[in-house]
Amino acid sequence: MARRYDTNDATDRATGLREAASAVRRGELVVLPTDTVYGIGADAFSPDAVADLLAAKGRGRNMPTPVLIGSPNTLHGLVTDFSELAWELVDAFWPGALTLVAKHQPSLQWDLGDARGTVAVRMPLHPVAIELLTEVGPMAVSSANLTGHPAPENCDAAQEMLGDSVSVYLDGGPTPGNVPSSIVDVTRSVPVLLREGALSPEQLRKVVPDLEVAN
Repeated sequence: MARRYDTNDATDRATGLREAASAVRRGELVVLPTDTVYGIGADAFSPDAVADLLAAKGRGRNMPTPVLIGSPNTLHGLVTDFSELAWELVDAFWPGALTLVAKHQPSLQWDLGDARGTVAVRMPLHPVAIELLTEVGPMAVSSANLTGHPAPENCDAAQEMLGDSVSVYLDGGPTPGNVPSSIVDVTRSVPVLLREGALSPEQLRKVVPDLEVAN
């Protein structure tokens, strides 16, 4: 039976975050609010938990799960060949709606899907998400919807779709909107905008003037 906690209530928030952290450590799934849409998350370093996340969404391995982190410093242990331009994007837009696709450390024991040696990583601008990520470390997080359905802007929509496949729901109220993060590939010498979302090419080019836009 899934448990749900109102993170706008101080007591419920403390209990919910504690229960969510315990669930993640057990390899279970949780739903959490972010600054874009609600996400379904699992321990990034548990292949079984990530497989359960993909199954809950009805999503294939061909769409690897992004990773959310609670601090830019966490990047040092996750990625390699991270350029100065990539760090400038981090400094300018994190926490916030920017996902960076980078080469992950070859030594990492994780399986996020068919990621071909890369990871899509983001630090969200949401206090509940950051508190949970700070407690449990990097989490594999995807939008909390069934594949093919709209990404949820509130906890009710997420729970209607995912039901008891999730152990803990953290209800932070409505999200600011359903616009996803922008995705920039920083594995090349010149960063490439793969998906325009909350950040426009013009905003990104204030930091990376040579930014390319994928066709």
